[in-house]
Amino acid sequence: MDVQWFFRSFLDIINEMSPYLLLGFLIAGILHVFVPRKFYRKYLSKDNKLSVLYAALIGIPLPLCSCGVIPTAIGLKNEKASNGAVASFLIATPQTGIDSILATFSLMGLGFAIIRPTAALVTGVCGGLLINRLLKEKTIEDNTDYSCQIEEGNKIVRVFKYAYIDMIQNIGARLLVGLLLAALINIAIPDEFFLSFGNYPLLQMLVILLIAIPMYICSTGSIPIAAALIMKGLSPGAALVMLMAGPAVNMASILVVKKSLGSKFTWIYVLTIVVGAIIFGYIVNFLNAHTAISFVQNSMSNNCDATCCQNNTNSMGSFSIFKLICSIILIILIINALVMKLFAKFKKTEVAEGTLTYRVNGMHCSHCKAAVEDATMKLKGVKSATADVNAKTLVIEGSVDENKLKTAIEKAGFEFGGRISE
Repeated sequence: MDVQWFFRSFLDIINEMSPYLLLGFLIAGILHVFVPRKFYRKYLSKDNKLSVLYAALIGIPLPLCSCGVIPTAIGLKNEKASNGAVASFLIATPQTGIDSILATFSLMGLGFAIIRPTAALVTGVCGGLLINRLLKEKTIEDNTDYSCQIEEGNKIVRVFKYAYIDMIQNIGARLLVGLLLAALINIAIPDEFFLSFGNYPLLQMLVILLIAIPMYICSTGSIPIAAALIMKGLSPGAALVMLMAGPAVNMASILVVKKSLGSKFTWIYVLTIVVGAIIFGYIVNFLNAHTAISFVQNSMSNNCDATCCQNNTNSMGSFSIFKLICSIILIILIINALVMKLFAKFKKTEVAEGTLTYRVNGMHCSHCKAAVEDATMKLKGVKSATADVNAKTLVIEGSVDENKLKTAIEKAGFEFGGRISE
């Protein structure tokens, strides 16, 4: 492997994406802090077509991954959201977000940036309508006592904390892996690999589905991988399949959805994503495959030629310097987030007197942490509840009925592992 070429390919990709990622994270922080959760729930409770549409429209800009969206969706259901609205939110939300839309535009062009949220909207609405039609019975038990804790503190500080600390802690590692995989694909996969079955677009899409569904790929981290695969001969339609199916579903989310929402719900949820991805893949291939390939090639090859970079004085212009500064900031933020997670993982938590510690499996991000804490705080006798995503623990101050705690944790979409002995 040519290490120099790998490093150059990695820098090219992150330079193209970093300005849009930083802006997207900021917008996501603003949405999180300034748009109250009650606003989301207000339009999702009725069992009709509009609630399904509202759920998809609300979910599309939210930067929730497939693990983070599950407790959020279950929380919405506990706030009386309809089954169809929950399905629509589950399908549409993880496929895209403000950050990934901007990053998609930066690396794959306006066409992909438009088709991606459009596909998320259509598949979300279709899945929600199917759920409403096929699941007439009340399949999800309500919890009328559920409510979210109110965040406190300066709103501007909370915006930046959520945008550049919490969010990057949640997806930073996966985003970095996506960037590294994209660079590796650029130099490791022969140009003729996907061309060998390029005349069989359905086969390409099915291969991508087999790869994308079991594994976790975040909506932003999937972008450089898809772009790199297009460079290697993958059809734009098959790349869109990866952008849709990869972030929307994985084995972990399938298991949690099945346990929390039922087998029938899960089958409709998964099949809607799979069928929708293939349909939109064909649409992309039909519309303008050559233009999409050309744009991605130009975007990812802007700075790849060392001779061109040396001879072109414009490459050191202000916009290139701006991209470089954004890339440095993004890398520093990712490193900071990873270091913070690492220290938190190995840090020994002091168990205060009068507290109870329980094992809770299935937590992956700050949204999971909030969902577990919110569900626990509603139980009688609980004075405070602190969940630790890295240690998979829940520390409770006060007293609690363990059976009711187990029920509350499982309703929130997580696995209750029992009390941890001191």
